[in-house]
Amino acid sequence: MKIVACNSNRPLAEAVAAACGLPLTNASVRRFADLEVFVEIHENIRGEDVFVVQSTSYPANDNLMELLITLDALKRSSARRITAVIPYFGYARQDRKSGPRTPISAKLVANLIAAAGANRVLTMDLHAAQIQGFFDIPVDNLFAAPLFARDIQERYNGRELMIVSPDVGGVVRARAIAARLGVDLAIIDKRRPRAGVSEVMNVIGEVEGRHCLLVDDIVDSGGTLCNAAEALLKNGAKSAGVYVTHGVFSGGAVARIGAAPIEMMTVTDSIQATEAVRVSRNIRQLTIAPLLAEAMKRISEESSVSSLFN
Repeated sequence: MKIVACNSNRPLAEAVAAACGLPLTNASVRRFADLEVFVEIHENIRGEDVFVVQSTSYPANDNLMELLITLDALKRSSARRITAVIPYFGYARQDRKSGPRTPISAKLVANLIAAAGANRVLTMDLHAAQIQGFFDIPVDNLFAAPLFARDIQERYNGRELMIVSPDVGGVVRARAIAARLGVDLAIIDKRRPRAGVSEVMNVIGEVEGRHCLLVDDIVDSGGTLCNAAEALLKNGAKSAGVYVTHGVFSGGAVARIGAAPIEMMTVTDSIQATEAVRVSRNIRQLTIAPLLAEAMKRISEESSVSSLFN
């Protein structure tokens, strides 16, 4: 078993390798003068089971090309099996035709990853579950719900909680965590008049006097979650916290969240934190390295991964 790290989230790759009890494979992922990507593997990997750790987060296109070229280098180096470990799968929000003459970019990226040489994919909290069907190779989609549920029990023990979905599309995700904790579920009725802009219309559920925790898979601009937190407090909630798997934090998201009435936003380290995130007063990170490491070991040993979902 070999672990190769690209450049999008080196700290996570190092933590995963440490949890596996293995050193990172000696490899170079660098740029030529014209910024073309060049990859060179400095160890013999013939016949090895190789895992490539790379989130396709910002800059998404650069990180995607790093992943594709690394996969090609490994395939041409006669690796026995190559698993693309993609903690955050970019382009996942383009999973259907949103209008006439628009692409399904998630399907295109799936084709590219398979064509580059990946034999299977390990990812986490895909924006849409059907993206697994875009691949013609096996896909293991891990969930942050067990990790979040344990953290909520430790941090909010004794409080009267309510789990809240920030929109109708996230109800299944929020219900799974609510069921684990044995608490009630509320839903935000949201309208999106245009891309990147959201408006809260109604809060469905009795949130008065509760400590509300919003659960989502991606925080990008932060507008939806900030508006939802304000709506919950206006409806009588005692506090509003947030649990999100992937912290994209584009534009002025960190400042917007810092100014919002969000007690604490918890995100995983699927995307490497910027300096603004690290010093934010109300954003904290949970590591997914042990979860990824355990899944990788089970894949390598040909044992069950599905028990990690429990």
